[in-house]
Amino acid sequence: MSEYPAVARRLWHHLEPLHATLYFAPEAFEEAAALGYDVGTRWPSYFAWRTAPLGAAGPELVAATYYSFSPRMVEQYVPLIWSTAGPAKVLEARLHAMDRVLRRLIGDRLTKEQLAEAARLARQAAENAIPAARPLAAANLDLPWPSEPHLELWQALTVLREHRGDGHLAALLTAGLDPCESLVSFAAVGAAPEEHFRSRGWSPLEWHGARDRLAARGWIAPDGRATDRAREGREAVERQTDQLAAGPWRALGRARADRLAQLITPLLTAVFESGHLPKTSTLGISTIRVAY
Repeated sequence: MSEYPAVARRLWHHLEPLHATLYFAPEAFEEAAALGYDVGTRWPSYFAWRTAPLGAAGPELVAATYYSFSPRMVEQYVPLIWSTAGPAKVLEARLHAMDRVLRRLIGDRLTKEQLAEAARLARQAAENAIPAARPLAAANLDLPWPSEPHLELWQALTVLREHRGDGHLAALLTAGLDPCESLVSFAAVGAAPEEHFRSRGWSPLEWHGARDRLAARGWIAPDGRATDRAREGREAVERQTDQLAAGPWRALGRARADRLAQLITPLLTAVFESGHLPKTSTLGISTIRVAY
């Protein structure tokens, strides 16, 4: 069996937190506020930052590409975000925000040579991320590459992150998990407390309906906990996601993938030490085993 699905999972643990700084770092909220977004909650800027590569997308497209958000929640922010600032201005501010964030986090943790090497390796992987049926990855691949290595690195990691995420949605669909069921089942296996997933906008009625449907399929026990079938099903989803995410790392090769992980580890440490990311996320990284 190929080793690259395991490589994909390990690298995801590195690149996901680096990408996610966009949604939590103070510099990003400052840039969003300068554009006119309400930063009392993270959602206006989140939807703007993440959606802008798609252009002035409407709520149906955003709900489809994000999958796990309630369409009603998406409609609260899209297309309103585009009346505050157009996609081109959002993308410019997004890059400016990450320039500020990364300069602070990198400091003297990486030399210029190490940073340039990391950017080159990450970009090679990203340019081998086949975008077919992966709209968010494709949209980010369409963007011009920044000339600064730290921004080139971040954009490459963002492409790879969205490439994996797009594939994850395909795995959920293959498993027969609709958007709300995907969250209910993930909460049931202990990825994060239910209240964290409910921030995606599903009503109690919708949440309990999804739980009932999963119970009817043998995924949820009478006490509300996940069954062995649910745990096996969710692990199958993650294995499928790893397989679908393996292509860029197979093209890069194991040695260069290892080297990229080594190079960005100090930056990853800086992200965790900054305290920007929530202590409990809905990604379930801590609950998904890394076979590497």
